[in-house]
Amino acid sequence: MADRAVGPDLAPGRTPDPLEPLALLRRELHTGPLGLSSREAERRLAVHGPNEVRRTARPGLLRELLRQLVHPLALLLWAAAALAFVAGIEVLGWAIVAVVLVNAGFALVQERQAERAVETLARYLPARAQVIRDGRPQHVPARDLVPGDLIVLEEGDRIPADARLTEGGVEADLSMLTGESTPVERVAGPGLQAVPVLQEPNLVLSGTSATEGEARAIVFATGDRTELGRIAALSQRTRREPSPLETQVKRVAWLIAGVAVAMGAVFLVTGVAVGLPLTDSLMFAIGLLVANVPEGLLPTITLALAVGVRVLARQGAVIKRLSAVETLGSTNVICTDKTGTLTRNEMRLHAFWTPESLREPGPRSAGLVRAAALCTTVIRESDGRLHGDPTEVALAEGAAEQGVAVDPADRDAHRRACFRFDPRLRLMSVVQATDGRHLRVVTKGAPEAVLPLLAGGEPAREAQAAADALAADGMRVLAVAVRDLPAGAEPPGSRRGAERDLHLLGLAGLYDPPRPEVAAAVRRCHEAGLVVHIVTGDSGATAASIARAVGIGVPELRVIAQSEAVDDHQLDHLLRDRDAEIVFARSSPETKLKVADALRSHGQIVAMTGDGVNDAPALHRAHIGVAMGRSGTDVAREASTMVLTDDNFATIVTAIESGRRVYDNVRKFIVYIFAHLTPEVVPFVVFALSGGAVPLPLTVLQILAVDLGTETLPALALGRERAEPGVMNRPPRPSSQGVIDKEMLIRSWGWLGTVSAALVMGAFFYVLWRAGWHPGDPTGPGAPLHHAYLTATTATFAGIVTCQVGTAVAARTDHAALREIGFFTNPLLLAGIAFELAFTAALVYAPPLQHLFGTAALPLDVVVLVAAFPPLVWATDETRRRVRRRRHRSRAPEEHHVAHH
Repeated sequence: MADRAVGPDLAPGRTPDPLEPLALLRRELHTGPLGLSSREAERRLAVHGPNEVRRTARPGLLRELLRQLVHPLALLLWAAAALAFVAGIEVLGWAIVAVVLVNAGFALVQERQAERAVETLARYLPARAQVIRDGRPQHVPARDLVPGDLIVLEEGDRIPADARLTEGGVEADLSMLTGESTPVERVAGPGLQAVPVLQEPNLVLSGTSATEGEARAIVFATGDRTELGRIAALSQRTRREPSPLETQVKRVAWLIAGVAVAMGAVFLVTGVAVGLPLTDSLMFAIGLLVANVPEGLLPTITLALAVGVRVLARQGAVIKRLSAVETLGSTNVICTDKTGTLTRNEMRLHAFWTPESLREPGPRSAGLVRAAALCTTVIRESDGRLHGDPTEVALAEGAAEQGVAVDPADRDAHRRACFRFDPRLRLMSVVQATDGRHLRVVTKGAPEAVLPLLAGGEPAREAQAAADALAADGMRVLAVAVRDLPAGAEPPGSRRGAERDLHLLGLAGLYDPPRPEVAAAVRRCHEAGLVVHIVTGDSGATAASIARAVGIGVPELRVIAQSEAVDDHQLDHLLRDRDAEIVFARSSPETKLKVADALRSHGQIVAMTGDGVNDAPALHRAHIGVAMGRSGTDVAREASTMVLTDDNFATIVTAIESGRRVYDNVRKFIVYIFAHLTPEVVPFVVFALSGGAVPLPLTVLQILAVDLGTETLPALALGRERAEPGVMNRPPRPSSQGVIDKEMLIRSWGWLGTVSAALVMGAFFYVLWRAGWHPGDPTGPGAPLHHAYLTATTATFAGIVTCQVGTAVAARTDHAALREIGFFTNPLLLAGIAFELAFTAALVYAPPLQHLFGTAALPLDVVVLVAAFPPLVWATDETRRRVRRRRHRSRAPEEHHVAHH
């Protein structure tokens, strides 16, 4: 049988049904108890390929880099660099080129890092596997395993492929696939009907571990066809969408480019039409384009986000993609795990019930707890701590707290038989010697499994009601029952002989308490307009209890007991109701992915937590995938956008607050940068519309000095601004709302820009008129008014810089008054303002820079004039905001009144 050829049933891509009777499975896989021959294994390897998770081909590095270099803002920066070269400032041109390349490289590194999740999956496969070939055990590379191979599994082995157990049994750690740390028993035997693959008691799956036991198993799936390979495929198929900020910045960049090119073209034609020489018209068009290109925008956004990343890292949240900081600010739905995120992941013995004590501790409950602790397999490590299943550790620790501690060594010395926990029966039993001649059977397990085994007359109905009540309080419930054997009797030889005619000692309720800080964090979420759903593999009653304990489900909590059974139509209907928060219980990896997809299709911005390999596709698909740093797997951390170093739900809320602050700050420095476009463009408009009668009030080099010299540091400092009061008391912004909106443009271009343009043009004309200039008078080199003209353009340049100071102070707040945040609370901004004033003074008064930038020293009266600009610019904007606040306050009672009628 071992040497038969690969039949049609073993065609590549087809996986046999591992749950069919073992004889049929052997026949379909053409293998026997002696395994395959080496020649047959080689043939199958050629047909099925190596046993490894393959990743899909991705675009080449050069192609991805090119995509970053033709980003709209990058194109604008290329144009700015070209204009700098045209203007003869090679140093400036190369500086802009460097900015473009650094930004492109940074974006490329971020994207590549996000794609490493699939490669990390491969690390879960062992390097070698023990296999029966040619009738004898041998070790082969795990990648050479093929369907039909008979593998040997021993304690500590990593499972190398999906396989069906043929003999023996193992304790399997499935945490890589299920996220649950409790090992489960996998034994050779018939399969169960209608249960998920992960719960099949006779299957072992690639990437998991055998923590105890010994078994043989027949491989039925390798490589991409394993459960692990399927998850990898899901991760690769869920492509990352661009963040809202990335999309909006791209849109804004095209808008600016369009406006700049259109204005340049229109005014080029206008200049020629009014009789300007072509060279002057071209110079004007180039100046207009440079004035419209916000060279500092992209690096400033990048650095503001990087600052947000550093701040969050100190608070316990490591962000892997810069743009995710902003995405956090617009998040309006959090889908969270329960265990370890909302709870402490510390199972404790919390309540007892005995037929006599009725949930109150007493001698009988002490006997119950001691019996439960005897029916465990926990061991004591060299450091004195108990190690084993968390539930059993909780029972042993609970017995010690009750004063009836059970020593593992003494327990094992008096043990005469052990029937390990069977996931199908949901029971475990031991036979313990109570003295020299008497034995006692102790059984513990799920109440619905233990209660039918009680002797007649036992209070089964009352016990079931009590178990339901404990479960409703969020506890995991175990029933404990015993049977005393007659003196001198032999231990039962089988489970069936042991687990019968039992006497119920009572019920033990175990509880994993919620983290103390979570309730306050959930309350902050609700104040900020966020919805919190729980997506968990736990039972509905337990998860709902935790939800209520931390305040999730206000005003309404819905519990979906079997989430896997919910189809897309039902899911859409459930998630459409924004008032209800939902517990998705008994969820699978596909459930998480379906929930993330459904929320995205409804226009929500989703943060999804996860820690297991199975969570990787959903973490990849959510806008913000949040992995656990302590308990999470490498795969989850690779697939995520954010890693919580403290596994704490409250840190997610802190990150969302930080995201809102960063988004507000991005808007603040965009207002600041855009406000200078108007005073930079207006001089060229005046020059063109006057037909050259008014000389150019500003040169191209002076514009570049403003855009790349004086404006950058204050813009960066605005990116470090602290949050405005009430940042978490407003609802999340709609995902459709752009980072740049109409009100923002009115404020920057229309209000701050117009005020600044009026002031700087006033300074320009003041200097010229004081020197006796009239429209049309020559001001070129050699003309009597040439020095006055240089002084006037310098006044325009200095006026724009001082208006920048007023704009920077005004831009610090969008809603609040400046006194609410304090004038001196951003020392970086004060330092940035000091730098730009010193830089301007150097350009105005240092002879080498005067020659390069066409400036001249300003007399005292002009200095006093431009020094008055900052308070004028700030005061006009503060007045505008005060009027707007009053309007909002007067409108609020009316809206409240309408809402109640």
